[in-house]
Amino acid sequence: MPAFRSPASGAVWRRSLAGLPILGPGVIVLFVLAVLPVALVTVYAFFERGRFGGVEYNFTLDNFVRLADPLYLGVVLKSILIAGAATGIALLIGYPAALFISRLPKRWRTLALIAVLLPFWTNFLIRTYAWILLLNNAGWINQGLQWLGITSEPVAMLYTEPAVVVGLVYMYLPLMILPLYASLSSQDPQLTEAAINLGSSPFRVFRTITLPLSAPGALTGCIFVFVPAMGNFIIPELIGGGKTVLIGNLIRDQFLKARDWPFGAALALVMTAFLVLLLVLQQRASRAVSEGKTPRKADA
Repeated sequence: MPAFRSPASGAVWRRSLAGLPILGPGVIVLFVLAVLPVALVTVYAFFERGRFGGVEYNFTLDNFVRLADPLYLGVVLKSILIAGAATGIALLIGYPAALFISRLPKRWRTLALIAVLLPFWTNFLIRTYAWILLLNNAGWINQGLQWLGITSEPVAMLYTEPAVVVGLVYMYLPLMILPLYASLSSQDPQLTEAAINLGSSPFRVFRTITLPLSAPGALTGCIFVFVPAMGNFIIPELIGGGKTVLIGNLIRDQFLKARDWPFGAALALVMTAFLVLLLVLQQRASRAVSEGKTPRKADA
């Protein structure tokens, strides 16, 4: 007997087909720009490098074995440390800024958010070169230090790891402020008012109410900063002078200089898997916080 199809299931299929003209272009773009590149990187990672570069289609796991080399492990560790430092500093700067914006009158919040996003309206390279002008020996920072009498000669700031961290913080700080602002501005002000009316100090209100409720936004901001900072290769190249090699620089060099596409693909695949793991952990942590499992209960 032919299978029975309910009218409801037929309606669902009709609605799905009706949405194809709208969803189709977006799905195609997503496939071409996201799914297909990841698939190519995954395939190349298991092949060998050709004698003169390129790819020889002989299956091998040597590309992943090479990742255990202390040289490459050192690059990965340095990338994690520098990206982690940039993320921590961005959190320390971004949380007070987001808290301040969320406490502004509504008519001023839009202007404050525009000021936060304003650097994104300028080309990435232009902003990077601006920091080169600020940090070099004849830059405004060194001139100001000498004019104030703090230093008698220029301080070497450019082409150092701290300069790279400063550049990463500046570039990605808005990505920390925005999710924090969204989390802080969505909090119910009646919770704070009730705690104050019951005799809690402002610090205790912040510790037991504001901070735990804003933890999901903080976790999201940390991921938004850490992920691009770890893979960035422009800032280490320009502000770091090529002396600071992060995993993004290593992947770029494998594709463009060493012409070792399979090893570069293996590096990119491992980095992608690591970042996906971070996103999964962040999602679980945010869910745990939102359900009230992570925040510590207020003292009696």
